[in-house]
Amino acid sequence: MVLVVGLGLAAIGLHGRFPDPRDFLGAFTGANYWWVALAAALQVVSLAAFAGQQRQILRAFGVRVSAGYAMAVTLARTAISISMPVGSAVSAGYAGRQYLRTGASKETTAASLIVSGLASIGGLALLYLVGAAALLTRDPHLLAGAQPLAVVGGLIVLTAAAAVGGRRLMRRPAGPSRPRSDGRAAAWFRRLLSSAREAWQAGAALRAREWIVGALYYAVNWLTDLLCLVATCHAVGLPVGLTTLAGIYLGVQIVRQVPLTPGGVGVIDTALVAGLTAAGATTATAAAAVVVYRLISCWLLLPAGGAAALWLRRDPAPVAP
Repeated sequence: MVLVVGLGLAAIGLHGRFPDPRDFLGAFTGANYWWVALAAALQVVSLAAFAGQQRQILRAFGVRVSAGYAMAVTLARTAISISMPVGSAVSAGYAGRQYLRTGASKETTAASLIVSGLASIGGLALLYLVGAAALLTRDPHLLAGAQPLAVVGGLIVLTAAAAVGGRRLMRRPAGPSRPRSDGRAAAWFRRLLSSAREAWQAGAALRAREWIVGALYYAVNWLTDLLCLVATCHAVGLPVGLTTLAGIYLGVQIVRQVPLTPGGVGVIDTALVAGLTAAGATTATAAAAVVVYRLISCWLLLPAGGAAALWLRRDPAPVAP
Protein backbone atom coordinates (compact mmCIF):
# COMPACT_ATOMS: atom_id res chain seq x y z
CA MET A 1 0.00 0.00 0.00
CA VAL A 2 2.87 2.36 0.85
CA LEU A 3 4.48 1.71 -2.54
CA VAL A 4 1.22 2.21 -4.45
CA VAL A 5 0.41 5.47 -2.64
CA GLY A 6 3.94 6.74 -3.11
CA LEU A 7 4.00 5.94 -6.82
CA GLY A 8 0.56 7.52 -7.26
CA LEU A 9 1.63 10.77 -5.59
CA ALA A 10 4.86 10.82 -7.56
CA ALA A 11 2.94 10.27 -10.81
CA ILE A 12 0.60 13.19 -10.00
CA GLY A 13 3.43 15.52 -9.01
CA LEU A 14 5.63 14.63 -11.98
CA HIS A 15 2.88 14.49 -14.59
CA GLY A 16 4.29 15.81 -17.84
CA ARG A 17 7.84 15.85 -16.48
CA PHE A 18 8.78 12.16 -16.64
CA PRO A 19 12.25 11.63 -18.12
CA ASP A 20 12.92 9.41 -21.05
CA PRO A 21 13.65 5.93 -19.58
CA ARG A 22 16.84 5.56 -21.61
CA ASP A 23 18.14 8.95 -20.47
CA PHE A 24 17.30 8.10 -16.87
CA LEU A 25 19.01 4.70 -16.99
CA GLY A 26 22.04 6.28 -18.65
CA ALA A 27 22.33 8.89 -15.90
CA PHE A 28 21.72 6.32 -13.18
CA THR A 29 24.15 3.66 -14.39
CA GLY A 30 26.75 6.25 -15.36
CA ALA A 31 26.97 7.70 -11.84
CA ASN A 32 30.42 8.21 -10.36
CA TYR A 33 30.57 5.54 -7.68
CA TRP A 34 33.24 7.36 -5.68
CA TRP A 35 30.71 10.12 -5.09
CA VAL A 36 28.07 7.51 -4.27
CA ALA A 37 30.40 5.94 -1.70
CA LEU A 38 31.02 9.39 -0.19
CA ALA A 39 27.27 9.96 -0.01
CA ALA A 40 26.83 6.66 1.83
CA ALA A 41 29.61 7.56 4.27
CA LEU A 42 27.99 10.94 4.95
CA GLN A 43 24.67 9.23 5.67
CA VAL A 44 26.42 6.97 8.19
CA VAL A 45 27.88 10.06 9.87
CA SER A 46 24.39 11.60 9.94
CA LEU A 47 22.97 8.53 11.71
CA ALA A 48 25.93 8.42 14.09
CA ALA A 49 25.32 12.06 15.03
CA PHE A 50 21.69 11.24 15.81
CA ALA A 51 22.76 8.28 17.94
CA GLY A 52 25.38 10.41 19.69
CA GLN A 53 22.74 12.99 20.55
CA GLN A 54 20.55 10.30 22.10
CA ARG A 55 23.47 9.08 24.23
CA GLN A 56 24.33 12.61 25.26
CA ILE A 57 20.78 13.41 26.43
CA LEU A 58 20.43 10.12 28.31
CA ARG A 59 23.82 10.65 29.93
CA ALA A 60 22.66 14.09 31.09
CA PHE A 61 19.80 12.33 32.91
CA GLY A 62 22.22 9.84 34.51
CA VAL A 63 21.53 6.94 32.12
CA ARG A 64 24.47 5.41 30.25
CA VAL A 65 24.11 3.33 27.10
CA SER A 66 26.73 1.93 24.78
CA ALA A 67 27.43 3.48 21.38
CA GLY A 68 26.38 0.27 19.64
CA TYR A 69 23.08 0.15 21.49
CA ALA A 70 22.32 3.81 20.67
CA MET A 71 23.15 3.22 17.00
CA ALA A 72 20.92 0.12 16.88
CA VAL A 73 18.01 2.06 18.39
CA THR A 74 18.62 4.85 15.87
CA LEU A 75 18.55 2.45 12.91
CA ALA A 76 15.46 0.63 14.17
CA ARG A 77 13.47 3.78 14.94
CA THR A 78 14.50 5.34 11.61
CA ALA A 79 13.20 2.28 9.77
CA ILE A 80 9.93 2.54 11.71
CA SER A 81 9.66 6.25 11.01
CA ILE A 82 9.99 5.85 7.24
CA SER A 83 7.82 2.76 6.88
CA MET A 84 4.72 3.41 8.98
CA PRO A 85 1.91 5.98 8.96
CA VAL A 86 2.64 8.72 11.54
CA GLY A 87 6.02 7.02 11.76
CA SER A 88 7.69 9.71 13.87
CA ALA A 89 5.28 9.16 16.77
CA VAL A 90 5.52 5.37 16.49
CA SER A 91 9.32 5.49 16.35
CA ALA A 92 9.43 7.74 19.42
CA GLY A 93 7.28 5.23 21.31
CA TYR A 94 9.59 2.42 20.22
CA ALA A 95 12.67 4.37 21.33
CA GLY A 96 11.00 5.06 24.68
CA ARG A 97 10.47 1.35 25.26
CA GLN A 98 14.11 0.67 24.49
CA TYR A 99 15.27 3.40 26.87
CA LEU A 100 13.17 1.88 29.65
CA ARG A 101 15.27 -1.27 29.23
CA THR A 102 18.33 0.72 30.24
CA GLY A 103 16.84 1.49 33.62
CA ALA A 104 15.53 4.96 32.78
CA SER A 105 12.29 5.99 34.47
CA LYS A 106 9.20 6.87 32.46
CA GLU A 107 9.65 10.54 33.32
CA THR A 108 13.30 10.50 32.23
CA THR A 109 12.40 8.70 29.00
CA ALA A 110 9.65 11.20 28.20
CA ALA A 111 11.94 14.12 29.03
CA SER A 112 14.73 12.77 26.83
CA LEU A 113 12.33 12.44 23.87
CA ILE A 114 11.00 15.97 24.41
CA VAL A 115 14.51 17.45 24.67
CA SER A 116 15.59 15.48 21.61
CA GLY A 117 12.69 16.84 19.56
CA LEU A 118 13.38 20.42 20.61
CA ALA A 119 17.10 19.96 19.93
CA SER A 120 16.22 18.72 16.44
CA ILE A 121 14.30 21.95 15.81
CA GLY A 122 17.27 23.89 17.17
CA GLY A 123 19.73 22.08 14.90
CA LEU A 124 17.62 22.72 11.81
CA ALA A 125 17.11 26.34 12.87
CA LEU A 126 20.88 26.71 13.21
CA LEU A 127 21.34 25.52 9.63
CA TYR A 128 18.70 27.97 8.43
CA LEU A 129 20.38 30.84 10.25
CA VAL A 130 23.88 29.97 9.01
CA GLY A 131 22.62 29.57 5.46
CA ALA A 132 20.70 32.83 5.62
CA ALA A 133 23.74 34.64 6.99
CA ALA A 134 25.86 33.28 4.13
CA LEU A 135 23.29 34.47 1.58
CA LEU A 136 22.92 37.91 3.15
CA THR A 137 26.67 38.48 3.05
CA ARG A 138 26.48 37.98 -0.70
CA ASP A 139 23.27 39.98 -1.25
CA PRO A 140 21.97 42.12 1.67
CA HIS A 141 18.79 42.92 -0.31
CA LEU A 142 17.57 39.38 0.40
CA LEU A 143 16.81 40.50 3.95
CA ALA A 144 13.55 42.02 2.70
CA GLY A 145 12.23 38.55 1.82
CA ALA A 146 13.49 36.72 4.89
CA GLN A 147 10.08 35.86 6.38
CA PRO A 148 11.14 32.23 7.06
CA LEU A 149 13.79 33.56 9.43
CA ALA A 150 11.02 35.04 11.56
CA VAL A 151 9.47 31.58 11.84
CA VAL A 152 12.83 30.08 12.80
CA GLY A 153 13.40 32.81 15.36
CA GLY A 154 9.93 32.20 16.78
CA LEU A 155 10.68 28.49 17.22
CA ILE A 156 13.90 29.33 19.07
CA VAL A 157 12.05 31.78 21.35
CA LEU A 158 9.33 29.21 22.11
CA THR A 159 11.94 26.56 22.95
CA ALA A 160 13.78 28.93 25.28
CA ALA A 161 10.49 29.97 26.89
CA ALA A 162 9.61 26.32 27.54
CA ALA A 163 12.98 25.75 29.26
CA VAL A 164 12.74 28.94 31.37
CA GLY A 165 9.14 28.23 32.30
CA GLY A 166 10.03 24.71 33.38
CA ARG A 167 12.85 26.01 35.60
CA ARG A 168 10.52 28.49 37.29
CA LEU A 169 7.93 25.77 37.78
CA MET A 170 10.56 23.69 39.57
CA ARG A 171 11.11 26.43 42.15
CA ARG A 172 7.47 26.49 43.18
CA PRO A 173 6.64 24.29 46.15
CA ALA A 174 4.23 21.52 45.35
CA GLY A 175 0.79 22.15 46.79
CA PRO A 176 -0.85 19.69 49.16
CA SER A 177 -2.44 16.77 47.37
CA ARG A 178 -6.13 16.44 47.99
CA PRO A 179 -8.11 13.27 47.52
CA ARG A 180 -10.49 13.51 44.61
CA SER A 181 -13.41 11.39 43.61
CA ASP A 182 -13.30 12.09 39.89
CA GLY A 183 -14.22 9.50 37.32
CA ARG A 184 -11.78 7.15 35.68
CA ALA A 185 -11.26 9.36 32.63
CA ALA A 186 -10.61 12.45 34.77
CA ALA A 187 -8.14 10.51 36.95
CA TRP A 188 -6.32 9.26 33.85
CA PHE A 189 -6.14 12.78 32.42
CA ARG A 190 -4.82 14.13 35.75
CA ARG A 191 -2.08 11.48 35.84
CA LEU A 192 -1.18 12.32 32.25
CA LEU A 193 -0.83 16.02 33.10
CA SER A 194 1.26 15.14 36.14
CA SER A 195 3.61 12.97 34.07
CA ALA A 196 3.89 15.68 31.41
CA ARG A 197 4.74 18.24 34.08
CA GLU A 198 7.44 16.01 35.56
CA ALA A 199 8.93 15.38 32.11
CA TRP A 200 8.89 19.12 31.39
CA GLN A 201 10.62 19.88 34.67
CA ALA A 202 13.24 17.19 34.05
CA GLY A 203 14.03 18.57 30.61
CA ALA A 204 14.16 22.15 31.85
CA ALA A 205 16.57 21.11 34.62
CA LEU A 206 19.29 20.34 32.06
CA ARG A 207 22.15 22.79 31.86
CA ALA A 208 22.40 25.17 28.91
CA ARG A 209 25.48 23.22 27.79
CA GLU A 210 23.41 20.06 27.33
CA TRP A 211 20.88 21.90 25.17
CA ILE A 212 23.61 23.50 23.06
CA VAL A 213 25.49 20.23 22.54
CA GLY A 214 22.25 18.47 21.63
CA ALA A 215 21.41 21.14 19.05
CA LEU A 216 24.94 20.91 17.59
CA TYR A 217 24.62 17.13 17.27
CA TYR A 218 21.43 17.63 15.32
CA ALA A 219 23.01 20.35 13.20
CA VAL A 220 25.65 17.79 12.18
CA ASN A 221 22.86 15.28 11.54
CA TRP A 222 21.03 17.67 9.19
CA LEU A 223 24.22 19.01 7.57
CA THR A 224 25.65 15.60 6.66
CA ASP A 225 22.27 14.54 5.23
CA LEU A 226 22.36 17.69 3.08
CA LEU A 227 25.92 16.88 1.99
CA CYS A 228 24.74 13.37 1.12
CA LEU A 229 22.30 14.94 -1.34
CA VAL A 230 25.10 17.16 -2.68
CA ALA A 231 27.33 14.11 -3.23
CA THR A 232 24.61 12.21 -5.11
CA CYS A 233 24.06 15.22 -7.36
CA HIS A 234 27.80 15.33 -8.11
CA ALA A 235 27.68 11.58 -8.78
CA VAL A 236 25.34 12.06 -11.74
CA GLY A 237 27.04 15.26 -12.90
CA LEU A 238 24.18 17.55 -11.94
CA PRO A 239 25.16 21.20 -12.50
CA VAL A 240 23.53 22.76 -9.43
CA GLY A 241 25.49 24.88 -6.95
CA LEU A 242 25.81 24.17 -3.24
CA THR A 243 23.79 27.24 -2.23
CA THR A 244 20.92 26.25 -4.53
CA LEU A 245 20.98 22.66 -3.27
CA ALA A 246 20.93 23.88 0.33
CA GLY A 247 17.88 26.03 -0.44
CA ILE A 248 16.08 23.09 -2.08
CA TYR A 249 16.97 20.77 0.79
CA LEU A 250 15.85 23.15 3.54
CA GLY A 251 12.64 23.85 1.65
CA VAL A 252 11.89 20.13 1.35
CA GLN A 253 12.32 19.75 5.13
CA ILE A 254 9.13 21.79 5.58
CA VAL A 255 7.29 19.33 3.32
CA ARG A 256 8.92 16.46 5.18
CA GLN A 257 7.34 17.45 8.51
CA VAL A 258 3.83 16.82 7.13
CA PRO A 259 3.28 13.03 7.42
CA LEU A 260 1.21 12.59 4.27
CA THR A 261 2.86 9.24 3.50
CA PRO A 262 5.28 7.02 5.43
CA GLY A 263 8.79 8.39 4.99
CA GLY A 264 7.44 11.07 2.65
CA VAL A 265 7.25 8.46 -0.13
CA GLY A 266 6.29 10.19 -3.35
CA VAL A 267 6.07 13.61 -1.69
CA ILE A 268 9.76 14.20 -0.92
CA ASP A 269 10.85 12.59 -4.20
CA THR A 270 8.51 14.82 -6.19
CA ALA A 271 9.58 17.96 -4.31
CA LEU A 272 13.29 17.22 -4.82
CA VAL A 273 12.93 16.46 -8.53
CA ALA A 274 10.80 19.57 -9.04
CA GLY A 275 13.32 21.73 -7.17
CA LEU A 276 16.29 20.37 -9.10
CA THR A 277 14.64 20.75 -12.49
CA ALA A 278 13.60 24.30 -11.57
CA ALA A 279 17.27 24.97 -10.79
CA GLY A 280 18.25 24.01 -14.35
CA ALA A 281 18.88 20.26 -14.18
CA THR A 282 17.43 17.92 -16.77
CA THR A 283 14.62 15.68 -15.60
CA ALA A 284 16.68 12.54 -16.19
CA THR A 285 19.68 13.62 -14.10
CA ALA A 286 17.43 15.10 -11.39
CA ALA A 287 15.47 11.85 -11.12
CA ALA A 288 18.68 9.79 -11.05
CA ALA A 289 20.16 11.95 -8.28
CA VAL A 290 16.98 11.71 -6.20
CA VAL A 291 16.77 7.93 -6.66
CA VAL A 292 20.38 7.48 -5.47
CA TYR A 293 19.83 9.85 -2.53
CA ARG A 294 16.60 8.14 -1.45
CA LEU A 295 18.17 4.70 -1.78
CA ILE A 296 20.94 5.71 0.61
CA SER A 297 18.91 7.82 3.04
CA CYS A 298 15.66 5.86 3.06
CA TRP A 299 15.23 2.48 1.40
CA LEU A 300 18.51 0.84 2.43
CA LEU A 301 17.79 1.83 6.03
CA LEU A 302 14.75 -0.46 6.13
CA PRO A 303 16.68 -3.77 6.12
CA ALA A 304 19.40 -2.23 8.31
CA GLY A 305 16.78 -1.12 10.82
CA GLY A 306 15.12 -4.53 10.75
CA ALA A 307 18.43 -6.23 11.52
CA ALA A 308 19.08 -3.73 14.32
CA ALA A 309 15.63 -4.39 15.82
CA LEU A 310 16.34 -8.13 15.87
CA TRP A 311 19.68 -7.49 17.56
CA LEU A 312 18.02 -5.28 20.18
CA ARG A 313 15.59 -8.08 21.06
CA ARG A 314 18.53 -10.37 21.81
CA ASP A 315 20.88 -7.86 23.43
CA PRO A 316 20.91 -8.63 27.17
CA ALA A 317 23.11 -5.70 28.32
CA PRO A 318 22.15 -2.34 26.79
CA VAL A 319 23.79 -0.30 29.57
CA ALA A 320 27.33 0.90 28.95
CA PRO A 321 30.02 -0.10 31.50
